[in-house]
Amino acid sequence: MESKQHLYLVDGSAYIFRAYHRLPPLTNPGGTPVGAVYGYTTMLWKLAEDLNKADGPTHLAVILDKASTSFRNDLYDQYKAHRPPPPEDLVPQFPLIRDATRAFSLACIEEEGVEADDIIASYARAATRRGWDVTIVSSDKDLMQLVGKCGQGDDGVEGGCIDMLDTMKNQRIDVPEVIEKFGVPPEKVGDVLALMGDSVDNVPGVFGVGPKTASKLIQDYGDLEAALAAAPSMKKGKLQERLIEQADMARLSKELVTLKEDCPLPIEMEEFRLIAIPPEPLAAFLTQHGFTSLLKRLDGGHGSPERATQLHPSKPVTAGVNPIEGAARQDLPEWPKIDLDAYTCVTQTADLEAWIARAYDKRLVAIDTETSALDAMRADLAGISMALGPNEACYIPLAHGGSDMFAERPEQIPLETAIALLKPLLEDDAVLKVGQNIKYDLNVLARHGIHVAPIDDTMIMSFCLDAGRQIEGIGGGHGMDELAERHLGHKTLTFKDICGTGKKAIPFGEVPLDRATRYAAEDADVTWRLHQMLKPRLSHEGGTRIYERVDRPLIPVVAQMERHGIKVDREKLAGLSKQFAEAVAALECEIFAMCGFEFTIGSPKQLGDVLFDKLGYKGGRKGKSGMYSTDQAILEGLAGQGAEVATKVLEWRQLTKLRSTYTEALQAAINPDTGRVHTSYSLVGAQTGRLSSTDPNLQNIPIRTEIGRQIRECFVAEPGHVLLSADYSQIELRLAAHMADVPPLKEAFEQGEDIHSRTAMEMFGTVDRDTRGRAKTINFAILYGISRWGLAGRLGTESDEAQAMIDRYFERFPGIQRYIVSTLETVRERGYSETLFGRKTWFPRITSKAQAERAGSERAAINAPIQGTSADIIKRAMARMQPALTEAGLSHVRMLLQVHDELVFELPEGDVAAARPVIERVMAEAALPAVTLDVPLGVEIGSGHSWGAAH
Repeated sequence: MESKQHLYLVDGSAYIFRAYHRLPPLTNPGGTPVGAVYGYTTMLWKLAEDLNKADGPTHLAVILDKASTSFRNDLYDQYKAHRPPPPEDLVPQFPLIRDATRAFSLACIEEEGVEADDIIASYARAATRRGWDVTIVSSDKDLMQLVGKCGQGDDGVEGGCIDMLDTMKNQRIDVPEVIEKFGVPPEKVGDVLALMGDSVDNVPGVFGVGPKTASKLIQDYGDLEAALAAAPSMKKGKLQERLIEQADMARLSKELVTLKEDCPLPIEMEEFRLIAIPPEPLAAFLTQHGFTSLLKRLDGGHGSPERATQLHPSKPVTAGVNPIEGAARQDLPEWPKIDLDAYTCVTQTADLEAWIARAYDKRLVAIDTETSALDAMRADLAGISMALGPNEACYIPLAHGGSDMFAERPEQIPLETAIALLKPLLEDDAVLKVGQNIKYDLNVLARHGIHVAPIDDTMIMSFCLDAGRQIEGIGGGHGMDELAERHLGHKTLTFKDICGTGKKAIPFGEVPLDRATRYAAEDADVTWRLHQMLKPRLSHEGGTRIYERVDRPLIPVVAQMERHGIKVDREKLAGLSKQFAEAVAALECEIFAMCGFEFTIGSPKQLGDVLFDKLGYKGGRKGKSGMYSTDQAILEGLAGQGAEVATKVLEWRQLTKLRSTYTEALQAAINPDTGRVHTSYSLVGAQTGRLSSTDPNLQNIPIRTEIGRQIRECFVAEPGHVLLSADYSQIELRLAAHMADVPPLKEAFEQGEDIHSRTAMEMFGTVDRDTRGRAKTINFAILYGISRWGLAGRLGTESDEAQAMIDRYFERFPGIQRYIVSTLETVRERGYSETLFGRKTWFPRITSKAQAERAGSERAAINAPIQGTSADIIKRAMARMQPALTEAGLSHVRMLLQVHDELVFELPEGDVAAARPVIERVMAEAALPAVTLDVPLGVEIGSGHSWGAAH
C-alpha cells in the first residue's frame, strides 16, 4: 500500500508582500525592479529546503491571486473596494515571481473569478478526500476555517487532515491554536468573521462588534443564525439593536468570508509531486536577474564572478566629494508642507479601526509612542501616533488626564481595547512598521504584549549613510530634530515646547489632546517622510549591505537584551560603596598631608593652583579661562616625574568616579519590577559603529584592575544559573593583520602564538616582561595612529626614541605602513573610510587647515576601518546567536550584555557545556560568508556565578 501523501499549499500572495517590505528596492541588470522577486525567491528556497529536512511532504504547489476581482464582487460591489493598487515598482515583479516559482519546477496556480484562498480550499478538501494530509503555508485568518477538517476518504481510504504552517513565526497552526485565537473551533471561525467583519477586505460585518464580542456570541449561541435569531430576546442595548438592524449584512458577510471548496482543479495533484530541484532552469533565472549570491548557493559556492548590479554594486566614484554636501542634502519631493493642523486625534474605536484598515492597505505605517519617561522599562504608555503619508497622521491618546484621581479625563479609547486592535497590525509581516529609534518603541510595546515586526528605522538608516557628516548650523546627529531640519527643512516641535521645563514641566499625559496631537503626529509624519527619502539612498549610495546585513537585524536583538537586563547584588554593591568611601577619605587625608592644607580636590581651579603655584611643579598650562589644566595626561606626566600627590589625585578621581558611576548609581538603577538593571544601548552612539551603553553605562568598568573585578563581582546570575562571558581575543590586531596583509602577524595568529611576544621578538630580538609590555603598547598604539610624542608619553621615553620604534615597527611590518598610507589617501579622496562590510565613516575635517583638527581626523581615520569591522563582526554574531541557540535546543540561554568585544549570557548551570561550543562557533564564524578572513577569530569563554568569576 502506498505511504500517506502530504500536500503543501503555499499562499504565494502573502509571500510576495512580505518579500516586498523586507528588502530594499533592488534592480536587475536590465533595470527592472526585483527586490520582491529576490525576497520571494529566497523565502521559497528556504521553504523547499526546510521541507526536504522535515518528515512527510510529498507534494507542493504555490497558489496566487489572478486578478483583483472575484465572484464576491458580484455579491457585494464594495468588497475590497478600499484596497489601493499595488505599489508601482511591485507591478512589473508579479510575472517575474511566477517565473521564479516555475524556475524551482514547482506548480504555480491562479484562476480568474476566484481568489487564491478558494483554490487552496478546493485543493485541500480534494486532497483530504483522497486520504492525503494537507498543510497550508500561510497565517491568513480566513484559511483557519479549514484547519482540522478531515475528509471522508474515497473508496474506504482513511481521510486526511488539514493544518497550517506560519513560516514567519515557524509555528504550526492546528485546532488548539485556532481556538486560542478566535475562542471557537475552526468550523465556527466563519461565523465570528461574519460578525466582526474585515476592514482590510471591506467585509462589513456588524458595526461595533469586535473580535471578543463576536467570539462570545458564537460561544453562547452556537452559530451566526442562532445568534441573530436570539437578538430580539437579548438585553436591550446597542448590541441588540445592531444585531437586529444589520442581520442581513451579517449574513452577506458570512457568504463573503466562506471559502469556495468546489472550484475546478486546473492541474492534477499528482503533478505537484516534490522532486529534487533541476538546477538548469533555476540557474538560468538567477543569472538573468543578477542574483549572483543565490547562484553561488545553487552550485555549492562556485558561481560565476559577481557583476556590478544593484544587488552587488560597484564602489561609487566619489572623488572630490565635499563631505558636508552631496547626498547629505536632497531635493524635497513634491509633498505638501508639514501642517500641524491636518492631524487627527483618534478617540473612537471605529475611527481607530478605520486607520488600521488604511494602514493594512498602505502596507507601510510610521509609528511612534508617547510615554511618561525616557526609561522604556519603566515608562507608562500615554499614546501612539501613526502616519500613512504626508500630513496623513493621527494620534491615539491612551492615558491622558490629570494625575489627580479627581481630575477630569478626556474621552479616549481604553488602553486594553486599543492594544487589542493595534496588535495584529503591528505584528503583521505584510505591513512594514517604520520608526525613528524604533528600539525604544519595541520595548514599550513589548511590555504590552506587542512584538512589532517587520521594522525599518530612520535613525539607523541615517547613521549608515551619514555617520560623521556635518552640516553647518545643523550638525551631524541622527536625532529626529536634526534629521527633519537637514532633510526636510523643517523645525519640529520640541518636548519642551509642549511640556515645559523646570518646576512648571508637566508629564505628557497631562498635555491637552489638541497640543499632544500636533506634537505626536508630527513625529510620525516626519518619520514617514524621512523614510521615503533615506531608504532609496541606501541602494544608491552603497548603504544597503551594512543596513540590511548588520544594523537592522540587530535592533530587535538589542531591544530584547535591554528587556532581559542583568541582576546585581545590592548588598555587595552597598558594601563596596562603603569601602570606596573609606578609601576616598583616606586618600584625601594623604593628599592634604602632602600639601600641608585642605582644599577641594574635585575643583580643577583649586587643584591647579595647589600643584603649580603653591607646590611649584613644572609643566602647568593655563587655558583661555586662566585656569591650569589638570586633565589625566597632565597628572600622569607629573606622576611620571615623581610627584606622588599627582598619583594620589589620580587614585582619588578613579575611586570617586567608580563610586558615583557604579556602586551608588547601580543601586538606584535596579528596576523595582524586575529586580534587575536594564542598560540602554545606542546603535548610533559611536561613529565607528560600536554600540554604546547608557543609563547606566556598563562599558567603562576598568577591565584589568582589581577595582574593576570587584565591581564585576556585583553582577550575578539568578539562583541555579551562571553568567557566561565570551570575548574576542585581540580581534583588532587580527583584523589589522588581515586588512594590512602582514604575513608575520597572520602566521603568529594561525599558529596560536602570543602576538605581543612575536612583536617583541621582531622589534627587539628578545622576549621578556619589559619587551613584551612595550610591544603590546606599540601594537595597539600604531593602530590608533599615535604620534611620536604620544608613544613617548606611553612608554616613558624621549620622542626620538619613540620615533625610532615606530620606524622599526614599520620596517618589520611594512604592510601596516602601507595600510595607513593607503587609508589616509582614500579618505582624503572620498571623504570617508569603509569597513570590510561596507560601513562608511565620514571625516569632513581630514583636509582642515587647522593642524590639530586634521591630525585628530587622521588618527581616527586610520583606526575606523579596523574598529568598525570589529564592531560589525560582533553585531553579526549577536544577530545570529539566538537562532543558533534555539536550533541547538538552548532557547532559554539569554544574551544580556555587549561590552566592546565581549558578550555576556545567563543560562542554567547545567547547560554551560552544551552552550559553550554554539556560542564559540557563532562568534568565530560571524564574518562569513560575506567576508573570509586570513586569520582565525579567537574566542575566550569563561563562566561563573558572577561576571567577575566568568573572566
